[in-house]
Amino acid sequence: MYNLILSRAVQQTLVGQSPQLNFVLRQILALARFTDASRMLQGESGTGKELVAKTIHATSPRADKPFVPVNTGSMPVDLLESTLFGHVKGAFTSAIATKRGLFEVADQGTIFFDEIGTIGVDTQAKLLRVIQEREFMRLGGTENIKVDVRILAATNSDLKQMVQANKFREDLYYRLNVISMALPPLRDRKEDIPLLADHFLAKYCSENGREGLKFSPEAMKLLMDHDWPGNVRELENAVERAVVLATGPLIGPEALPEQGFE
Repeated sequence: MYNLILSRAVQQTLVGQSPQLNFVLRQILALARFTDASRMLQGESGTGKELVAKTIHATSPRADKPFVPVNTGSMPVDLLESTLFGHVKGAFTSAIATKRGLFEVADQGTIFFDEIGTIGVDTQAKLLRVIQEREFMRLGGTENIKVDVRILAATNSDLKQMVQANKFREDLYYRLNVISMALPPLRDRKEDIPLLADHFLAKYCSENGREGLKFSPEAMKLLMDHDWPGNVRELENAVERAVVLATGPLIGPEALPEQGFE
């Protein structure tokens, strides 16, 4: 039922019928429409944190406004701040023109911070100001810019331990963690594996012109028995590989990655 409701809001739905996933879906439906409170998505890599963030946005009153993801772990500090807050012409050597930051791009919509724990302490202080005051300055600028954004953040780190180690600001942690959602690893919802596998199978069969492929019982047993340390992302990659390597209408064990499936 929840997948049907949410599939109207996002093209790529959260696939599964396990109690763990249904609990997450109930949280999305109950809270996304009625509160703009910051939300922390916690879960292992590959559990679908960005997809959940997109679903929260798509089922909220901000759905027709921008959804802006930020992968904080992939940027050096100076580039991250320029990316988030923008800069004025001449703020640094290569600033040949004034540029809007992602907070301005996300105005009226949602900004999603993936791997929030990788942000440096100095940038954390500036992010805290945006959350508290709903305003910021471009790098090199002198004017405050007002924004109205919903902030979602995700982590696979223990932020409480980072707070205790003085690697993450305690005040920022509590500002971001108004509502916390824990995403279950795939090994804890194995009943969803056949549905997910068939979902990805249909996707990659369509993309590769291989319609009609099916998993053999032996291949499906291997999928069910695997612990999936890379979670849903690892399963998707395995299915894509199987579609490419399949030599007949049935996908057998030989089309699955050897490592970890023996």
